[in-house]
Amino acid sequence: MTLKQLESVAKMIDHALLHPTLTDAELKAGCQLALKYNVASVCIKPYAVPMAAELLAGSDVKVCTVVGFPHGSQPAHLKVAESLQACQDGATEIDMVINIGKVLSGDWEYIAYEIRLVNLACQRGNATVKVIFENDYLPDDACKIRLCRLCTEIGVAFVKTSTGFGFVKGADGCYDYKGATEHDLWLMLANIGPNVEVKASGGIRTLDEALRIQQMGVKRIGTSSTAAILDEAYRRMS
Repeated sequence: MTLKQLESVAKMIDHALLHPTLTDAELKAGCQLALKYNVASVCIKPYAVPMAAELLAGSDVKVCTVVGFPHGSQPAHLKVAESLQACQDGATEIDMVINIGKVLSGDWEYIAYEIRLVNLACQRGNATVKVIFENDYLPDDACKIRLCRLCTEIGVAFVKTSTGFGFVKGADGCYDYKGATEHDLWLMLANIGPNVEVKASGGIRTLDEALRIQQMGVKRIGTSSTAAILDEAYRRMS
């Protein structure tokens, strides 16, 4: 692996710092790790945006936060308010969870309305929008295709597979998620317009997985396994 290839993988990564139990000390350490590896962004909880903006000031690492996280249940006007506050606090990327229940209800007018409102708010705040589908909750490809086409029509920057917290109860009673499956990534890549990119999130933990996704044409990866992925990349350079 060359240095250029390593840097290209690093600049795909949104370093995820979203677990409910993360302390302020752990969030700060995560921002320092993001600086060390010069990743694309840190994806942090909304209250931590000012802290991250201060820690990352002057670097190439962007501040990303989440809106409507993790289940997308907030009313549209609150998602707008969250977005505007995040932009004011220093975020330049917003990962928004759609109202999943409205998708399952077939209320596409509502889904278009909330995505459009958040996208407009983020345009006002000079922030990039990534729309999270939470694919594990969607029953068929038709929903995902329609969401891709709707996001293309509205003009968002990214569509994103998952939150990483979309746990589904299995037949054994245990909860798990699939996250960014290859099937869903190919499906999303095939149904977005030329000005929309795909972010893969959920279950990406190794360099080989990251390289495979990169070869497919995915532009961003959401992962908390940043150090493991990039340490392996450095080992392959030596």
